[in-house]
Amino acid sequence: MTILCVIPVRGGSKGVPRKNIRSVAGKPLVNWTIEQALAARSGLDVLVSTDDPEIAEIARTAGADVPFLRPAELAQDETATEPVVQHAIEYRTAEGRRPDAVLLLQATSPVRLPDTLDRAVAQFSETGVDSLVGVVPQTPFLWTMGEHPQAQYDVANRPRRQDLRDDDYRYRETGSLYLTKTEIYERHSNRLGGRIGLFIMDEDEGVDVDTELDLSVAEHQLLRAAASRVVEQDARR
Repeated sequence: MTILCVIPVRGGSKGVPRKNIRSVAGKPLVNWTIEQALAARSGLDVLVSTDDPEIAEIARTAGADVPFLRPAELAQDETATEPVVQHAIEYRTAEGRRPDAVLLLQATSPVRLPDTLDRAVAQFSETGVDSLVGVVPQTPFLWTMGEHPQAQYDVANRPRRQDLRDDDYRYRETGSLYLTKTEIYERHSNRLGGRIGLFIMDEDEGVDVDTELDLSVAEHQLLRAAASRVVEQDARR
């Protein structure tokens, strides 16, 4: 199975200006996702889609393929992600390299465990789903707002957290990764369609950088993960 890994990285950002190339734990934010994709054993075709020449050069230096600068009409504040992915699919198809599936990775979710991408590809292949979405588990203690707020659990029989069963949990999209058969994009112009599977990620992988605080949280988690790997390596020696 050939998998095109698309990392969309737009130059403009209102919340945190130039956030995709801000230094986080010692390297540009986008580099974390590029390096994770290149390190995967699944042989991903890693393509960065950007409209920004500076980002393009940083991505190339990190080892990603940046075969084009994204058209301006696909780099607006209101531009959805799907047309960006479809543009990359069409580019590869025109080269005679139509992929079987597309792994969409968001650079603003830089925290991923070393085996996350390979586990996602394995689950996708083994289960035969049409699309896979990365999620993190949440307790069911959730409410909907309104004139009469509604609980998503039985308030009269509130369970203890330690008594929760697997089917009591809810699952939140991380925004970090989506793995989808190419035909789903071609037929539905959507990253999710057909038979959808949930890929459960570690809670630490749920960070999504949208504010300065998010950048600090991501940096802390990345540095902590790096320190843990050093400890594990030392223990194996």
